[in-house]
Amino acid sequence: MRYTKLASESPEYLAAREDLRLAELDLMRHRERVAEQRRRLPLGPVVDDYAFTEGPADLEAGDAPVRTVRLSELFSAPDRALVVYHFMYGKRQTSPCPMCTMWIDGFNGMAHHLAPNLDLVVAAAADPAMLRGHGRARGWRNLRLLSCGDNQFKYDLGSEDEDGNQDSTLSVFSRDADGAVRHSYTVKPRMADDTDQRGIDLLCPTWHFLDLTPHGRDDWYAELTYR
Repeated sequence: MRYTKLASESPEYLAAREDLRLAELDLMRHRERVAEQRRRLPLGPVVDDYAFTEGPADLEAGDAPVRTVRLSELFSAPDRALVVYHFMYGKRQTSPCPMCTMWIDGFNGMAHHLAPNLDLVVAAAADPAMLRGHGRARGWRNLRLLSCGDNQFKYDLGSEDEDGNQDSTLSVFSRDADGAVRHSYTVKPRMADDTDQRGIDLLCPTWHFLDLTPHGRDDWYAELTYR
């Protein structure tokens, strides 16, 4: 279907708009080829069955008591993928990352749409109570928030360095019939030395709304609050 013409649009605009439509179609097809290539990755390695802490900020608010949960226990059923978002909060990141927070705001909104097909959790190095407190303040009611500040999970997956500096990362895992967990895919915002903050843009609609406008992304950056 071609672009619908409005009465006041010039021939030059219509020609450019048609070129853009065809470019967008090419982009869609390329994106689908990349997704298929990702699905065809070879079987990944077995990883440690990391222990996470799931805990409350306030027991009086109805939170469950603090408990330990293993990576293998985060799969709710066989033949499902587990997606873990590595939240930049904890250790050297002493306050919640605004950009990560924006991303997780979106994940919370779509979590119930994803639940029939995959398991989604958020992992951070922050203290469990601090993590749950930030989640409550943001209204993250549809997500599991896990603390992993006491294990090697974030370091092994590349979202934390030896000094405790944090990076946003998204990792995908599968579970074998015998319960062993395999790493399937990990992606970070920095795709190359000259390509920063773009590697996981497809998972956040904010960028795409900005890209629709004449000004584009400009120098916009997420904040915890806006005036």
